[in-house]
Amino acid sequence: MRKILVTGSGGLIGSTVVRFFSDLGFSVIGIDNNMRQNFFGSEASIQENLNCIIKEVKNYDHHAVDIRNAEEILKVFKDVRPELVVHCAAQPSHDLAAKIPLDDFHTNANGTLNLLEAARNYTKESPFVFLSTNKVYGDNPNKILIKESKTRWQINEKKWKHGIDETMSIDHCVHSLFGVSKTSADLLVQEYGRYFSMPTVCLRGGCLTGENHMGIGLHGFLSFLVKTNVFGLPYTIIGYKGKQVRDNIHATDVSSLIYEYYKSPRVGEVYNIGGGYSNSISVLEAIGLIENISGNKQSYDYDNTPRVGDHICYYTNLSKVKKHYPTWNIKKNITQIIEAMVLKWEEKLHYTEG
Repeated sequence: MRKILVTGSGGLIGSTVVRFFSDLGFSVIGIDNNMRQNFFGSEASIQENLNCIIKEVKNYDHHAVDIRNAEEILKVFKDVRPELVVHCAAQPSHDLAAKIPLDDFHTNANGTLNLLEAARNYTKESPFVFLSTNKVYGDNPNKILIKESKTRWQINEKKWKHGIDETMSIDHCVHSLFGVSKTSADLLVQEYGRYFSMPTVCLRGGCLTGENHMGIGLHGFLSFLVKTNVFGLPYTIIGYKGKQVRDNIHATDVSSLIYEYYKSPRVGEVYNIGGGYSNSISVLEAIGLIENISGNKQSYDYDNTPRVGDHICYYTNLSKVKKHYPTWNIKKNITQIIEAMVLKWEEKLHYTEG
């Protein structure tokens, strides 16, 4: 039986990858010590999700190991020797990183280095997939000409009219400390690929989302926004008049791309992944769509100070990844994504009330 090792196996992408590859007949080794709870508090814990995976997913073997522990990571790889590695574990918050810079860097950068070194020693020929981020581009996307419409900012520069592609510079910009730690990991993954001739890939995600996303104020804006709407809680729009734009891609579409890469891996590759323009939405537009789907009016206030290094208008140019993997496509649109989120949060609300 083919083996896949997934770090962050209780998180949004990790848990989706676990179930996706288990359904394909893979034996799954999960690594997750629920550091998300340490980072964000009990409301962000993924322990319930982990418990469900351990109980429900066939051929799943769980390891509550911290990826910062190089010795333990080496031991897991030595014992398991997977045919595919998918590295999703991270400190994921733009804002929190500034408050815990050492934990952020040790998790995102050093943790990735530990995994790469273990892979090089024990499973060098196996594809290594790293869930990177568009924050590697820092605030460079904000230097693109944009124009303002009633509900969003729009890219107004010919070179980038189809979205941000992989030629965007990662230098000479403000990244946020989270962006720096993830960029460090991104470069390590590329370098291990090219220097050691390993099949590695960085997937530079926009808003990776889905109904299993445990969105909180510091991370996972779309899920958290739906939660506040369903639970009748206030929401704070941060900067840019609420017209800042993100493209959203469902976790299952990410998982299917990972499978395509596994079947035809490349060395030291980089892809921007996201929903593209068709799945892009501003905060104001998201509020309107959520209200239409849930039937609930959204209460919100406004903080005029944007987050440092935050993107004003970002959606992904998917040309490169579609060229390399022409059979892959996005299957879930933004309306379907939000509908599933509303349903999931309504179920949690009714369970809480019950």
